[in-house]
Amino acid sequence: MGIKPSYIKTIGTELLTKQRDNFSPSFDENKVQLGSSAVIGSKRVRNRIAGYITRKINTKRHS
Repeated sequence: MGIKPSYIKTIGTELLTKQRDNFSPSFDENKVQLGSSAVIGSKRVRNRIAGYITRKINTKRHS
């Protein structure tokens, strides 16, 4: 997927700075964690944020 909307990046970055230890390199685990740590009404938005967080964690881990 290409460029993500700014609200996805904003929410994902904010959650990563506040709750870094709660997230892992696994998309499925991040999806469950978002369900308990943030109130997101849409399943699609939750999945996009979980994907963004997963990608950020995995790129930092590889570099």
